[in-house]
Amino acid sequence: MTSALTTREITYLEAISQALDEEMARDDRVFLMGEDIGVYGGAFKITEGFLERYGEWRVLDTPLSESGFVGAAIGAAMMGLRPVVEMQFADFISCAFDQITEVAAKNHYRWGAAVPLVIRAPFGGGVHGGPFHSECPEGWFFHSPGLKLVAPSTPYDAKGLLKAAIRDPNPVIYFEHKFLYRRIKSLLPEEDFIVPLGKADVKRAGDDISVIAYGAMVHVALEAATTLAQEGIELEVVDLRTLIPLDKETVYESVKKTNRAIVVHEDHKTGGVGAEIAALLVEECFDSLDAPILRIAAPDTPVPFSTPLEKYFLPNADDVVAAARRLAAY
Repeated sequence: MTSALTTREITYLEAISQALDEEMARDDRVFLMGEDIGVYGGAFKITEGFLERYGEWRVLDTPLSESGFVGAAIGAAMMGLRPVVEMQFADFISCAFDQITEVAAKNHYRWGAAVPLVIRAPFGGGVHGGPFHSECPEGWFFHSPGLKLVAPSTPYDAKGLLKAAIRDPNPVIYFEHKFLYRRIKSLLPEEDFIVPLGKADVKRAGDDISVIAYGAMVHVALEAATTLAQEGIELEVVDLRTLIPLDKETVYESVKKTNRAIVVHEDHKTGGVGAEIAALLVEECFDSLDAPILRIAAPDTPVPFSTPLEKYFLPNADDVVAAARRLAAY
């Protein structure tokens, strides 16, 4: 996916920062809002140096009022600007739930108004953040027509999807996984590129079982695939990348090839994205299935703060391996 011309190897976090920087330089309508993003450079330092580069009118430190600054961003978007709002942690997005689901998501349906708003939501566990700083809230918004949802797993996708989201005329919630920030690296093209919204990517081809995942769980699936390959079981890992719009065709094509499916996500199991994908597969691919569709997800409890409890709580490669062995035995 990369070209012959590459920059230095960069992290997932740096890819997000680069995307913001390049889009702000490209389009002076793009501006940032969020808590501590200016002087401090953001909780994770993604916007470090942006205040000096772009000034206080394009890098706006906000009060601790998610509903207030998301509402202001919606108004700015409707007036033709392109705000990028940072939730310091995705958990806090619930404070702006009404603004997102009742205003941003519905304005197009009300009178055709474009709302080119991006909400960055650092989500997920594995960083010992406890129940208030580790949540995966994508399921809440998966049920809200009018929103687009993305969840990249690699630096390439993180940069390309964020750039595409900023250029999109619709409200986009951009779920960036905190665990991946400094753990995943890759070489990226020097030239401008985007990753189209609504297009999944097969991260590893295989003939035996389709594993459908997004975010950090893509790497869990790939780890399991490496283990199972030694046993002669070849997993095909499908990275959704975009949850809404969902690339159903790529998912169906994979499952019709392998005849078996596992859906993996870090969010709670009940009512999660995986439940919808499983239902779609039953509706559209039933004749191709040779085994039950299995879901691997977190328990229906808040994320534990305790390190051993959090490790137990989060889906891991061993869970995928066990599920794949069960399906392979059918």
